[in-house]
Amino acid sequence: MTGFAPQVLREYALLADGERGALCGPRGDICWLCAPGWSDSAVLSSLIGGAGSYTVSPVDTYVWGGYYEPGSLIWRNRWVTTSTTVECREALARPADPHRLVLLRRVEAVERDVRVRVRLDLAGGFGRRSLRELRRADDGTWTGRTGDLRVRWTGAAGDGLEFDLAVPAGGHHDLVLEISSRRLPDPVDADRLWQATEHAWHTDVPRFENSIAPRDTRHAYAVLRGLTTGTGGMVAAATLGLPERAEAGRNYDYRYVWLRDQCYAGLAAAVGEPHPLLEDALRFTTARVLDHGDRLLPAYRPDGTPPPGETRLNLPGYPGGADIVGNHVNDQFQLDALGELLQLHAAAARHGRLDADDRLATDVVIGLITEHWDAPEAGIWELRDEWWTHSRLACVAGLRALAREVPAHRGAELSGLADKLLSETTARCLDPRGAWRRSPAHPGTDAALLLPPVRGALPPDDPRTRATLAAVEETLTEDGYVYRFAPDDRAPGEAEGAFLLCGFTMALAHWQQGDRATALRWFERNRAACGPPGLLAEEYDVRQRQLRGNLPQAFVHALLLETSQRFAG
Repeated sequence: MTGFAPQVLREYALLADGERGALCGPRGDICWLCAPGWSDSAVLSSLIGGAGSYTVSPVDTYVWGGYYEPGSLIWRNRWVTTSTTVECREALARPADPHRLVLLRRVEAVERDVRVRVRLDLAGGFGRRSLRELRRADDGTWTGRTGDLRVRWTGAAGDGLEFDLAVPAGGHHDLVLEISSRRLPDPVDADRLWQATEHAWHTDVPRFENSIAPRDTRHAYAVLRGLTTGTGGMVAAATLGLPERAEAGRNYDYRYVWLRDQCYAGLAAAVGEPHPLLEDALRFTTARVLDHGDRLLPAYRPDGTPPPGETRLNLPGYPGGADIVGNHVNDQFQLDALGELLQLHAAAARHGRLDADDRLATDVVIGLITEHWDAPEAGIWELRDEWWTHSRLACVAGLRALAREVPAHRGAELSGLADKLLSETTARCLDPRGAWRRSPAHPGTDAALLLPPVRGALPPDDPRTRATLAAVEETLTEDGYVYRFAPDDRAPGEAEGAFLLCGFTMALAHWQQGDRATALRWFERNRAACGPPGLLAEEYDVRQRQLRGNLPQAFVHALLLETSQRFAG
């Protein structure tokens, strides 16, 4: 049996434990897994044309389905064959160890005897380091190494790493794969691993019954929980190089923590009762602000170090994509992230969650805004340095939000700075119709400009707010989806996919205007863009009805989480 070719993104499920994540395809092929952590090299990389996959798939002809167990990232592949039904329960074991992953797979014969084909092909270093020092114990356990990583595979039922497995009717068979950068501990019973994993998910993920879509809201929180490490850092996505548009050159490595995305998740976790993702966001972002001050970067590795620069892996890449590792934001400054940080701090203050270090970080961020608000920077979309409108308005929103949570004299100072930024931005960045334009040098509007009014930069009845909403609807929407901006003379859908983040922002903007019915239509349209596993990527190809970009995209799930809760309130 050879490895499978990549599938469309909507058919992949995410297994994640906070420290790393795997993608599992519809044929039971785990084709992506970095170890031991998110930003380390992959040991399973067939998703982007490398060596390495781990497959459990029915021998008979089948059709595929699957589902997550509620409030978790425990996935159940389900195959209906010509004679019976087979399920494979899949998870990365929790609680997670940052140095050691445990991948659980339990094959279940639902009705009759079943046969599945199992194949393990580990290759570290994005496929460059094959398994070595392989040994098979009397009980069938395999041990070995790939690069500097130690490997143990328990439950293998053959003489090699590829075999057919028979499971009797009503029974199950466990496969446990461990990969560690340190010495492996004694093996743990599979039942105990499953019980601990179930308990961790049930403890960590609220039910969100006070939302308009409890199942999807709970799932969005589980996705964000699965992307968040023990340091509090939440990676933007599990993957690298998945194309936003085929052969367009927009292929990035998102296995790092963007401060902006982390703030979106924290804000979503603070809508009602504060949830732990709020404290995670505060903990990680405050540490970065205090550590780096005026050298603050837009993104970091989960351990708080800067991401590496972009390099190539010399792999084919996902079809239409590229094999880029690292990210160019390691030499950028993005002003809007400072405004998002102040919004996060204001939300935390409302819940009494700001400690002394957080307040120190608040002062640093205000100082950075004061010093840099008038300088060109890369902005939310990480473009070349310009005087981006959205960045200034995000800072206005953050300053106004924080002004409501501090003593009156300090609040007056922050409001005064916000007024100054808004006045200058208005003078430079309004088009003749009164809508916000992208920058003084760029005509046309930007869907990101819908968010600052929602966050309190301007009131909903402000003419600039309403004119911008009308301009975005007129020029940047198609069939219930929203594009970021028009990058050139082409229609937006010909240049790139719609941004699902912007679709949820459009829903919030209409809700702010009091148009509940329209807001709900935007929300429902965009949350339905997922496939069976309920995961959302960054973009959506409206014409082909396909997800585009790295998967799953954290900030999209964060806005779904926020929107669903706000609409219930």
